[in-house]
Amino acid sequence: MEGVYILCFTALSTLVALCFVKFSGGKSKAKLPPGPWTLPMIGSLHHVISKVPHRKMFELSRRYGPVMFLKLGETPTVVVSSAEAASLMLKTNDLAFSDRTRSVTFDIFGCDGKDIAFAPYGDHWRQMRKVCVVELLSAKQVRRMEDIRTDEVGSLLRSITAGALDGTMVNFSKKVSALSNDVVSRAVFGGKFRQQDEYISELDKAFTLVSGSSLVDLFPSSQLVRWFSNGEREVRKVYDGIQRIIAEIVDERKSTSHGVSSTDEEDLLGALLRLQREDTLQFPLTTDVMGAVLFDIFAGGTDTSASVLEWTMTELVTNPRVMAKAQQEIRQVLGEHRTVITNSDLAGLHYMQNVIKEVLRLHPPVPLFARAAREDCNIMGYDILKGTDVFVSLFAISREERYWENPEEFKPERFKNNSIDYHGSYAQYIPFGAGRRQCPGMVFATSTVDIVLANLLYHFDWKLPDGVSIDSLDKSENFRLTVSRKYDLELKAIPHVWPNGIPSK
Repeated sequence: MEGVYILCFTALSTLVALCFVKFSGGKSKAKLPPGPWTLPMIGSLHHVISKVPHRKMFELSRRYGPVMFLKLGETPTVVVSSAEAASLMLKTNDLAFSDRTRSVTFDIFGCDGKDIAFAPYGDHWRQMRKVCVVELLSAKQVRRMEDIRTDEVGSLLRSITAGALDGTMVNFSKKVSALSNDVVSRAVFGGKFRQQDEYISELDKAFTLVSGSSLVDLFPSSQLVRWFSNGEREVRKVYDGIQRIIAEIVDERKSTSHGVSSTDEEDLLGALLRLQREDTLQFPLTTDVMGAVLFDIFAGGTDTSASVLEWTMTELVTNPRVMAKAQQEIRQVLGEHRTVITNSDLAGLHYMQNVIKEVLRLHPPVPLFARAAREDCNIMGYDILKGTDVFVSLFAISREERYWENPEEFKPERFKNNSIDYHGSYAQYIPFGAGRRQCPGMVFATSTVDIVLANLLYHFDWKLPDGVSIDSLDKSENFRLTVSRKYDLELKAIPHVWPNGIPSK
């Protein structure tokens, strides 16, 4: 419904614009980047409204250059679409662009900037990020996560095997989504919990709302828009539902001995409750703040892993040469008759790692990541003024022919014998961002992808359904918090049979 309002608002504004021959007002002395022509009130919105806005902005950047100016409603916005411009922004001028985009929706889900993802740069953000990294990515938690992943992958393998034996098609999208949710649920809450289905359902609504642009986000100062639009009310309703569930879980945890459990088996919620009791943080760790932080963890840990796995298998089944090469490496390095492959087994799987890198290049989970200018800055001769929202188009950067030969081709070999990695050192390849606000859950997400993919390629051979060819497989995208497949990926899983005739365990 909100999309209908935006279209109606755009149409109305266009009619208003046609009534004017000249526009009054002085010109700014700042040298703004080039961009498409604008209309009164809506600015550039009519150019970018799309179900896949990252592709729309990519097309516009080809016309207007690597630093492009848009006016999205009331909000001045710059789109950066080249490695050179991204490097100047994320490395040379990282501090100037270390804020996040602010919006009504982000403020609500981020508990007014008290979480990690949506918080403005400053002491609170630094402290909450440190808590996340120390409590989720410590050596102790890494070991705990390996056990959780191994257990959940084992369950996934048994589920796929049971269906494969009676010829049932595998809904790959749903399988990896459920696995990602279960892994993160166990990491955060210690296990599957009573409200899990309801919580995941509310999060799913929230992820859709966060990835969209409601009228109140585009015109935050307009009281008329706030009255006319249902967007803010819908966001608050979903937020209240999420916080209610978190409050229930926290109350249940506090009423049991698990509220003061040993740190040896401590999940993330237990760690946050411990920090709340100790009261040693610079800022109060309320239940609402904990709910916002847990929202960030689920957003980064579930959708990202599931999306990468979904696109990886999509590319592999449509590139059988690459699939066969990856399977050959995994089976040769690990040998016959293994059960569940763990993270400690993955060191020698170089080609598989290149497959994942290539998927992240072609299908970055977040193709447009957002920053905001904390101060006036100049990038490639253009002025970017304080308060401007900035989108870095990873989608465009990963298709720069200057760095990537035949960029639309799926070719893992392009990463052979080079040192390009995920860590943001190379501006032409930053699937998880770079600089101060690089995704802190990068290791968490990629570790899940590694172990799941290795097991699925080791134990099964994968085929498209009967009647679906490589060329006819629909690769349409669904733009949300991450970009996933628009339609679920359905595949045939065939348990691998070793040369001696013994099937994979």
